[in-house]
Amino acid sequence: MKRFLTPALAAAVLFSACDAGQALRVEVTDRVISSDYVGNGVEWDPYDEAEAWGAEVSDADWAKLSERLDFMRPGYVRCMINSPYRYYDAATGRYDRMRNLASLRRLLQYCQDNGITVAYGEYNPPTWAMKDSQQWVEMSVDYLNFLVCDLGFDCIRHFIIFNEPDGNWASTDGDYDLWRSMAQRFDAEMARYPDLKRKVSLAAPDVVMSYKNPASEYDTAGWVARSAQDLGAQIGIYDVHAYPGQHEVRSGAYAEKLRRIRAEVPAGKKLILGEAGYKYSAPEDSLLKAEYDRRVAGHPFTKGSDCNMLCYDYFYGLDMPLLAMEVMNNGLSGVAAWMLDDAMHSNGDSGRTEDVKIWGMWNILGEEVFGDASQEELRPWYYTWSLMCRHFPAGCDILACEVPQREGLRVAAARKDAAYSVAAVNFSQEPCTLEIVLPGDFAGGVLYRYTESDRACDANGFPAPCERGIAGKRFRTTVPAESFVLLTNVE
Repeated sequence: MKRFLTPALAAAVLFSACDAGQALRVEVTDRVISSDYVGNGVEWDPYDEAEAWGAEVSDADWAKLSERLDFMRPGYVRCMINSPYRYYDAATGRYDRMRNLASLRRLLQYCQDNGITVAYGEYNPPTWAMKDSQQWVEMSVDYLNFLVCDLGFDCIRHFIIFNEPDGNWASTDGDYDLWRSMAQRFDAEMARYPDLKRKVSLAAPDVVMSYKNPASEYDTAGWVARSAQDLGAQIGIYDVHAYPGQHEVRSGAYAEKLRRIRAEVPAGKKLILGEAGYKYSAPEDSLLKAEYDRRVAGHPFTKGSDCNMLCYDYFYGLDMPLLAMEVMNNGLSGVAAWMLDDAMHSNGDSGRTEDVKIWGMWNILGEEVFGDASQEELRPWYYTWSLMCRHFPAGCDILACEVPQREGLRVAAARKDAAYSVAAVNFSQEPCTLEIVLPGDFAGGVLYRYTESDRACDANGFPAPCERGIAGKRFRTTVPAESFVLLTNVE
């Protein structure tokens, strides 16, 4: 497992005013790809299983979470619950909206206080037999109204009624007609609460890219297209999930898949990735899969059923911002990384601590539940993902960049209130020099640099600039092999 190295702050400055020499010219244009960006963020679920594991998230751990999120500044959070851990007592069938409320309330209060857009929903009905039950519809919407209107958490802007309804693992098992009918019933029930309906709309269809359930009539694009046709007035934002392979993204092939889905979204509506991470099932990723399997074998708290065991590695801190760049450059409006914290889920939400989902930037209950305090440390990909959230904020405009063809190089840029952010990933084995040309005045800028051996951090381990006080419209930087750089004056 690779962890942060404290860099030497006296390392050679890589970013400076443009001077003579060969460079690839990267021109950030005024052309807007996506306006009023929803934001980059995370899946942050309210620790449904922590109490069952015998260790609630302590005040000290909540403070640690807040400090890490304060630096990150996610633009949006996807927050999903399992109702049997919350409002529904499976033993009695009783509805109790005060049941096990504390951790959800604390999470939503953080989002409310920090102006974070929340897409909230339920993974499944309280029991699978209730997948078409009006009782579930009424309980679920009453609980949503309680959160939004009674408790005041109008940071919740969108509501998800089923997680991945196209999946053969979902209670819907890919039955589009069932899902559509339930979406209509949920929307009608929400209309009985006028204040709620004014504040919250459906996020849909929440299906998985590059997956086709044999039992379903539609693939991902088909689900999105039919949703738009049948529920266009009810859907406030479109969302899908993305778990590509490394080769698929680095080769550029995934961009076309994103564009295909985006093309099915009606004009005036936005598309976000509700979940996003990497899986290594493709033949081109066989070496990564072999390493994944090696790490799973004999692991004390996962069977690898639903994990990415490589989220500990330096390169994951290149691949996640690379995926965000594909989202931004292809007309989508946001992406939530799956996921913030390993302490959120066991496989199947079974409560089994020997098979948790390892995908996060840390495990906040590493010491208390799993006997390994090192799991609570920041993993490398926090460095780059926090910067992609913080400096590509909600409300920014994503700008088109003219970038010369060079294998292994990706660039994305944004503007917010006359300030700019430009991020670049070089995943090749060779350094490259970029001459970046901005469309407007730029002052008070800073540069962050992420390499395996050199990344500046503050006392908390959070990213720190390697250069400050950057000004001017043209700059030159050397982007090392297998590295990430970010130039910004977005506060």
